[in-house]
Amino acid sequence: MYRTTLFPDWRDEKKNALASFLNDTKSDARKKSGGDPDSQQQDEGQRAWVPPISMMAIVGYTRTQASQDPTGSPYKPNNNLVASPVSLFYGGAITEHVGAFAQVTWNNAPFGAPDQFDPFATRQVTWDNTDVRYANNATLGGVNVSYGITANNNPTVQDPWNTTPAWSFPYNSSNVAPRPATSTLIDGALAQHVAGAGAYALVNDILYLELTGYRTINYDAQLKLGPDPFKAPGMNQGIMPYWRVAIEPHWGNHWLEFGTFGMSAQIHPWNIPQNIDPNTNLPIFYQNVTFPQTDKITDTAFDAQYQYQGPNYWFTLRGTYIHENQHLDSSSINLGTNPTNTLNTFRGYASLAYGNDNRVVLTGQYFDTKGSSDATLYGGLASQFDPSGTPPTDPNSNGYIFDISYIPFISSQSPIWPWANMRVGLQYTYYNKFDGDTVFAKKNNTLFAYLWFAM
Repeated sequence: MYRTTLFPDWRDEKKNALASFLNDTKSDARKKSGGDPDSQQQDEGQRAWVPPISMMAIVGYTRTQASQDPTGSPYKPNNNLVASPVSLFYGGAITEHVGAFAQVTWNNAPFGAPDQFDPFATRQVTWDNTDVRYANNATLGGVNVSYGITANNNPTVQDPWNTTPAWSFPYNSSNVAPRPATSTLIDGALAQHVAGAGAYALVNDILYLELTGYRTINYDAQLKLGPDPFKAPGMNQGIMPYWRVAIEPHWGNHWLEFGTFGMSAQIHPWNIPQNIDPNTNLPIFYQNVTFPQTDKITDTAFDAQYQYQGPNYWFTLRGTYIHENQHLDSSSINLGTNPTNTLNTFRGYASLAYGNDNRVVLTGQYFDTKGSSDATLYGGLASQFDPSGTPPTDPNSNGYIFDISYIPFISSQSPIWPWANMRVGLQYTYYNKFDGDTVFAKKNNTLFAYLWFAM
């Protein structure tokens, strides 16, 4: 057995940890040769230290109901086998009360031609979900309180439940399959483009509270960290507050959670016209320029989760509803959008995890995004090019996702256990409506078979 905390004891020096690792390696060698029968009596302080780092890779086969145009990307019109993403992780204690989760990800090329006006559209390596936090415990009036400080780069990445966007289902999906173009601000639009810090508390193991403030990361800093700045909606003004309140009563083998979360932002949209240089006939790249006015976006969400632990299974129900109010003071003046819009997202999820350590997991989810009709804001969606007569002007998409996954190495360990494991899965996405279109929506239905490696 090994320790994944940074030091055998947080007060020890790193050289002692390395010495422990060498001593344990020698001890293992003596044990295998039969020369150290007492080696199994190591106590916790003598276990070797190994860095808390890991990696994952997903290899997937994607088939869509209708072939797509792959022009500008290294793919076939259909039936593509792609490795993406590949991530490296650090996750563990740094000191007695400080720890971190950090992820760096390589993504394969997206399907289709990249935006010719975006000089960073082909970037593939970026920092990913990151959360550094301080945690401690106290007793106030006889009530136990776990509290701390979080610093992270994605609103909801710090949340304990899978009902919030950062860790919600589907946990993986094809990077070469079509997907709806519109989502709420809190549903990933700011991920890795912002940095924030805040405080949280879990009171009496039932009430969770958090308040965090975010700001957009400086344009040049985003380029150094990897993300394409122009994939974000713009640069924010002031602090973007994020709030979270949740209650989780539990009794016997039953757990119930219900709560609310949300955020408010004032964003200067990018001023990025798509122009061609008349002298060279080449695209003029986007520049770090935003409009002086701001769009005011407020997301308010409600979530709930129920879990039951059976003798050899887990049953889970989840629901999330996000309502977004858009006061488009900048976009309406400069781009001609509606002055106000709304956008709503609902997800309903059920899963059954069966067998030793959840060996087999069956999951189904219904999703629905619905919003105001806006010819300027949504007139450029891909589905408008379908020959259906009238281009759609709304962002509405809905459908179902079904997933079955199997973990082969649990009771029967893999050849390199405990250093590696694998998950095998089959996922199908069915669309009733896609980017406002119902006539051709089913052409985007996707079968995704995947191997998910971790070590």
